[in-house]
Amino acid sequence: MAFVLIFFPLAMAGLALLVPSNRLRPLLLPIAALVHSGGTFAVLARPELGRPTEWLALDPVGRIILLSVSVLYLLCSFYAVGYLESRRERSNRFFTACLLGFLGLVSLAIWSHNLGLMWVAIEGTTLMTAPLVYFNHSPRSIEATWKYLLVGSVGIALALLGTFFLAYSSLRGGLAATLSFDELLRNAPGMSKVWLRASFILLLVGYGTKMGLAPMHTWKPDAYGEAPGLVGAIFAGGVTSGAFLALLRITQICAAAGESAFTGRLLVFMGLFSMAVAGVFMASQRDFKRMLAYSSIEHMGILTLGIGIGGPALFGTLLHVLTNGMTKGALFLSAGNIQRAFASKNTDQVRGALRRVPLSASLFLAGFLAITGSPPFGPFISEFAILTAAFAEGHFIAGGIFLALLLVVFIGMGITVLKVTQGRVPDDLAGSDYRETLMTVAPTLAFMALALLLGVYLPAPLRNMLDEAVAFLENRS
Repeated sequence: MAFVLIFFPLAMAGLALLVPSNRLRPLLLPIAALVHSGGTFAVLARPELGRPTEWLALDPVGRIILLSVSVLYLLCSFYAVGYLESRRERSNRFFTACLLGFLGLVSLAIWSHNLGLMWVAIEGTTLMTAPLVYFNHSPRSIEATWKYLLVGSVGIALALLGTFFLAYSSLRGGLAATLSFDELLRNAPGMSKVWLRASFILLLVGYGTKMGLAPMHTWKPDAYGEAPGLVGAIFAGGVTSGAFLALLRITQICAAAGESAFTGRLLVFMGLFSMAVAGVFMASQRDFKRMLAYSSIEHMGILTLGIGIGGPALFGTLLHVLTNGMTKGALFLSAGNIQRAFASKNTDQVRGALRRVPLSASLFLAGFLAITGSPPFGPFISEFAILTAAFAEGHFIAGGIFLALLLVVFIGMGITVLKVTQGRVPDDLAGSDYRETLMTVAPTLAFMALALLLGVYLPAPLRNMLDEAVAFLENRS
């Protein structure tokens, strides 16, 4: 099954380059997404289909990430058909191929049980997603693309150096050098602690750059701001999930080596610092798509804080991967619709979206309430679980700062969202011919419904998956 989930999207990417029709080519996206989702649910229901090999295995943590990415991509693929239908003036050949290639490579990163192969897959997602940022072919989009490539390349290079340090820490401990995740876990107690700590710092900075943790976040506002809303959703719920899984891997190895105190302090600091930076820049943000970029930085900080606290916070952290991904999907897709309706993403021009695009604006407003941790949506449950775990584990200062930063983000984000959705439509936009369609609204509504479902009811199979993932992280550490 691993080969289906990895190579089928890559084969479809090759086919997309050969299909001559600009109108038919986007249909490959939902076809690949349906096959991928079908394979994902099959392997989740019947784990024996995911028989591990020397290089590839789907462990309980990987299952959570795979589920999140597959559902996100499935809904985005249907939105993409409607979006690209309205963008016939521009060739979608490379856009479609890169979206398909990304799905194959992020699946490879999730299945990889060799940290060297995982690094290759995550670097591949960088190369596949960079052309997506440039789709609008504007001066600002090319600037954002180069910034993403340059900053991301530095980060991934540091991650490669950290991966080498990890293997060398085994050598310094008198063990065989290896990048196999399972062997590293077994050998962790005998590794050189100095080199292991150095490795963790480099990998935290490297994969933290890919996640968009502060202060390595500088590429994120530009890339999210200039890319289509569809691409922002893929970045916020897909690209970051692969990097977060890599960070989980190295954290688990360090915990198995007895370095939980060292890694925990760094992770808690990086998580809170990212939230603080996001809150500061969100407070005065007039570009509502850049605001969503800072929201993504905040939530990557929440995930990092959760694994830094560890213990009972792990359940909430893994649940937050799902709730954040679904809510970000709703926010970015609805934001993309609003931008196209107003031909702007600046709050000086975008006013009264509830009058102009009522469905998208309503979903954008609901998405704001969800992503800021308002009940009864899923992020409230996951963030509350992390918060209560922080106090239960004695992290009273961190828990207090976390709560205060959530309030700051709510106020800062709320100012921008209310400017966009409330008020009167500017007179010069009253005659705009943009109309919401089923293909651009239905996926957004589905994302919002999932975010709500995860807040009011957690299906038993999903709860069991989360419990197994937490047990895996705790038992193997």
